[in-house]
Amino acid sequence: MAKVVLERVEKVYPGAVKAVDNFNLEIRQGEFVVLVGPSGCGKSTTLRMVAGLEEITGGTIKIGDRVVNDVPPKDRDIAMVFQNYALYPHMTVRENMAFGLKLRKFPKSEIEARVKEAASILGLSELLDRRPKALSGGQRQRVAVGRAIVRKPEVFLFDEPLSNLDAKMRVQMRVEISRLHQKLGATMIYVTHDQIEAMTMGERIVVMKDGLIQQVASPLELYDKPSNQFVAGFIGTPPMNFVNGVMCEANGQMMFEGPEGVRLAVSAATKTALAAYLGKPVVLGLRPEHIGSTAAESLSGAPRIQATVDVIELMGSESYVYLRNGGWNFVSRVDAHRKFNVGATADLAVLIDKAHFFDPASGKRID
Repeated sequence: MAKVVLERVEKVYPGAVKAVDNFNLEIRQGEFVVLVGPSGCGKSTTLRMVAGLEEITGGTIKIGDRVVNDVPPKDRDIAMVFQNYALYPHMTVRENMAFGLKLRKFPKSEIEARVKEAASILGLSELLDRRPKALSGGQRQRVAVGRAIVRKPEVFLFDEPLSNLDAKMRVQMRVEISRLHQKLGATMIYVTHDQIEAMTMGERIVVMKDGLIQQVASPLELYDKPSNQFVAGFIGTPPMNFVNGVMCEANGQMMFEGPEGVRLAVSAATKTALAAYLGKPVVLGLRPEHIGSTAAESLSGAPRIQATVDVIELMGSESYVYLRNGGWNFVSRVDAHRKFNVGATADLAVLIDKAHFFDPASGKRID
């Protein structure tokens, strides 16, 4: 395993289309890092530049202590797992996993030993003589991962490997890949557009938008302290609720005043940061679990919002309640046993100390 360092990396396509801009990141040896963002944000392009499948326009990429800008993919000591499995249909599982080693002229005994070891790790031992068409989607993806494992590369690269699987299989494969990382202790870079995959798998997450890094942090830090409004809205299910308003003072208290009926006294912890915004517009962000949840309702003196119930989604142990207040539509995540009626007015407590405030011009978090 090796560390991977990207310094001022950029990718510009013909027509001055900048897919990746000033990308700086050090991935530690043995770390599991996830690149996440919407389609077209540059995450797969970045991964392909690390793999050598895309030529970089500027900057430096290092794997270990070696600059690999001009090193061919086959000599970078990486293994890549693709979205579409890329298995040879006429070969058995054993032959697919062994193919790369055969090309590199490994001894037959070592090839067999590595294939058996990888098959054991991935639960493929009973499937080695089958061809891909006789496998399920999850089994095919495990074969693709096994083909990477037998290489024993310095770095594993995953390009949206679970996109073609059904929901249940995606959950299973998430667990299997995380377990594999713990077992191998390998350096892994994983690309996905699914923020749930990112949050559940990554030791650190790189959030990207329009070719730029928005924030690099652990999953909990991203969730609790998003650096800007984009990250705050991208990370979390359901997404964070946003409402535009103005900071004002009333009765000696600093208040957020939004649409009709939304008037919230801010917490003492945020008063200093918001003092510069008195009389100015801000964006308030509240996660669904911080409106109307058991924790909020149990807090004596918590500020409250009145809103009309539009839709209720029962999720099992919890419900997503969609509400509207004047021009503000928002969602609350509450215990499933709490009763709401569509069309009725709900009175909801707010955990205001969990609120986030953003500058409407720059989108940056106000700290």
